[in-house]
Amino acid sequence: MPMPSLRRLAPGCHAIVTLLTLSSFAAADARGQRHVSIRAPDGGVIEADHHGSDADPAVVLVHGGRFDRSSWRPQATVLVEAGFQVLAIDLRASVAARAGDETPCLYDPVCLSADVLAAVRYLRDRGVRSVSVIGASLGGGAAAQASVDAPPGEIERVVLLAPLPIEAPESMQGRKLFIASRDDLGPRDVPRLPAIREQYERSPGPKQLVVLDGAAHAQFVFETDQGERLMREILRFLTAT
Repeated sequence: MPMPSLRRLAPGCHAIVTLLTLSSFAAADARGQRHVSIRAPDGGVIEADHHGSDADPAVVLVHGGRFDRSSWRPQATVLVEAGFQVLAIDLRASVAARAGDETPCLYDPVCLSADVLAAVRYLRDRGVRSVSVIGASLGGGAAAQASVDAPPGEIERVVLLAPLPIEAPESMQGRKLFIASRDDLGPRDVPRLPAIREQYERSPGPKQLVVLDGAAHAQFVFETDQGERLMREILRFLTAT
């Protein structure tokens, strides 16, 4: 399958990017990684990994409930090679839950979106003009809600991997890519795809829905034979003009 167009890449980067195989993902480390702490509007601190240079455009990565910011390192490598700077954040409510301090914020996309918006504004305060967000599962709901809560134009594109549903998807802004596995089962073995499809249908355009083969949920898809296609779909969407 041909690679997506890379015409939106930052100036000076190569026009051709070799898409790493899934086995390469596991061995890769994003170049130029450094730790940053982001001050949230409520005074709390969001821990994040910054990958790559200060290129424009940029991507914020928001993990699912069973993951943390480090889980994105293989995908961050691919995005950096495609000319993006990348900021992978820890959702504070998820970190607290893993430490045994679960709060209502963990299940509230409106609360979670504050962390996403803080990361987006961290990049914009440093001169980045184009910021997209990729969110998975819990982080997908946070990313979707952030696109509702952000001022117009603050978030250019959102990629939602089997996202947690939000209350008002019809208020989402920017370009949207929903991705889910056909046979992904949630709690009590209820298929997730119908609810994701409903969120997609209620959201305004421009938008796309990609349904992958298999049953893997959100970031777990990267560990399957659909992982390479998933990364390819993400790159195609982020680089399309």
